[in-house]
Amino acid sequence: MADKKTIIQFILITTGIVAVLGYLIFALRFFSGNDTDAKCKDLLIKIDGEVPLIKVDEIHDVLSRNGLHPIGQSVDRLQLDEIEYLLEENPSVKEAICYHTPSAKAYLKVKLRAPKFLVSNNENYYVDEEKAIFPVSLHAAAYVPVVTGRITKSMAKNEMFQFIDFLEKHEFWNAQIAQIHVHADKTVELVPRVGNTTIFLGSLDGYAEKLNRVYLLYVQGFKAAGWNRYKKLDLRFENQIVAIKR
Repeated sequence: MADKKTIIQFILITTGIVAVLGYLIFALRFFSGNDTDAKCKDLLIKIDGEVPLIKVDEIHDVLSRNGLHPIGQSVDRLQLDEIEYLLEENPSVKEAICYHTPSAKAYLKVKLRAPKFLVSNNENYYVDEEKAIFPVSLHAAAYVPVVTGRITKSMAKNEMFQFIDFLEKHEFWNAQIAQIHVHADKTVELVPRVGNTTIFLGSLDGYAEKLNRVYLLYVQGFKAAGWNRYKKLDLRFENQIVAIKR
């Protein structure tokens, strides 16, 4: 009798296990099949950047032209890595992250580069904090220092980058200088935001000491009287400021 009872219990337990396993297999196939057939319903794009160098419509367009737009595609076949790679080929894009959710929506986060200064000559481009060079935008402008004249990309990423970094970190000069012009002999002239007195720096050698001379003169005298009576302040000569009247 005991053996018969044991056999019945074994059969019931085995039947229960088989039933549970069968349900799990069915559920996995059912839901897996649904995920495979699920189509992407929407693409939500977030652009992170101080200057809108790229518009959302442009991203939709470039994805469509390259056959990578996720809307309407099977969720499990979305080419997320390819989307990120395509967008990061744009020099203005620092990083792109693409993913989808169980609700069959795709999300795209695009981080743009932040312009540090603009080079404007026969080739216009921005330079950012990482010394990356990228083109200007046709529909957005960054309010950053402008460098004009005979400047090469090598100079922009080295001597000029360091000089502008100095200006940015100096409260007075950051507020004063709007444009930096490089002459053919690599001498540099500064154009202020207010007024029309230019500062002829000469070479970039010793720029901190040269500008400190002008700053001390401004604090001690020009702050009250102003320097607009002068056409140019020449800093090429050691321990001197040559003020050229109009």
